Amino acid sequence: MSAELAAKLNGDCHAAVVDRGALDRALRAQGEELYRRVSEQCPHLFAAVPLFVSAAHMAQMRAVVEAVERVVAMPAWHAAVQQRSPGMTQYAPRARGVFFGYDFHLNADGAHLIEINTNAGGALLNALLLQSQRDVEMPGTVAACEDLQQVFLDMFRNEWRLERGDAPLQTVVILDERPQEQYLYPEFVLVQQLFERAGIAALIADPSELQMHSDGLHCQGRKVDLVYNRLTDFSLQQHPLLNEACSSNQVVLTPHPHAYALYADKRNLELLTEADSLRAMGVADSTIAVLQAGIPQARVVRMDDSEHWWRERKQWFFKPASGFGSKGAYRGDKVTQRVFAEIMQGGYIAQRMASPGERMVCAEGAEPAVVKSDVRCYVYNEQVQLVAARLYQGQTTNFRTAGGGFAPVRIVG
Repeated sequence: MSAELAAKLNGDCHAAVVDRGALDRALRAQGEELYRRVSEQCPHLFAAVPLFVSAAHMAQMRAVVEAVERVVAMPAWHAAVQQRSPGMTQYAPRARGVFFGYDFHLNADGAHLIEINTNAGGALLNALLLQSQRDVEMPGTVAACEDLQQVFLDMFRNEWRLERGDAPLQTVVILDERPQEQYLYPEFVLVQQLFERAGIAALIADPSELQMHSDGLHCQGRKVDLVYNRLTDFSLQQHPLLNEACSSNQVVLTPHPHAYALYADKRNLELLTEADSLRAMGVADSTIAVLQAGIPQARVVRMDDSEHWWRERKQWFFKPASGFGSKGAYRGDKVTQRVFAEIMQGGYIAQRMASPGERMVCAEGAEPAVVKSDVRCYVYNEQVQLVAARLYQGQTTNFRTAGGGFAPVRIVG
């Protein structure tokens, strides 16, 4: 019944709408500059409507997250990952890594894990969105921990404690290449404000601003304690100074390459969907059953199978093993021969198609339209902190769809 109710609500663009006025007031409360940035440069950052998710889908997503976490904790998994990515597993910090993103497609066949990200963006933006809508009447319940601001701050403090114990956390750097040019720069500002309210200095910086001194890593004239890593160079091969500071334990880096190798390397999806390999690792049959039901089969693409892949391409979605943000990702039924030839050069994984969910949207000044949806569970230390959705049109998620963007999730049934 909960699935039927969710489908009915998602099919009605008038079932519930996001109160844009309340959202604008919440953005303005963070500063006029941030509000202008979102309004002028990110007009499709926030969706016009919430997404309704059935209690059954929510329960399956939680079960998949728990199953993956159980497998990743096993020594046999660490050994398998170390064989494939020795450079990223040589140094294993005690810090776990903040804001893991488990991304799902929800449809009539269930919840399907598409990928895991270890630097998933949007958590602070979605927390602000949820807070702005707290007085808006909507069906269902919020899919988030209470007091997310405190939950997120405690998460960073825990990362620090795992590495440095009771030493005071004084300076944090929010790090990305050309941060002010990033689409999600407003979130960097929200993270900065989160730390500053707690009395912790927070700098938004480009890697070029980092310097190694005898006493550790410095940035903008301050010694750095912790780096919140938003770089998409997951192995830090292009950032040797930061890699050195992390591997020599001169700074706490979160998330870090070791976490990426364990969780987010897309080649892991192949291993997570191979029952025999999991069984050989000692994974329980009950856990394997959860993974088989919740993760579409994935395989590493190899050149010698090109004829096979071309014949079956319509059943698969192709994406770079080390990709991010849907870059270089292609639906098999849409791929051209030229792009297919590039895919066959290697570095890709293929995952069986799992159709995204759908939501009816009535964007201002436009006809009602059906958009696609995916759902992200923000996870830390095995806990689902927040569930949010992205509404979009096209092959992959984006922030270019009228009425689309980050959407609050409501659990029904």
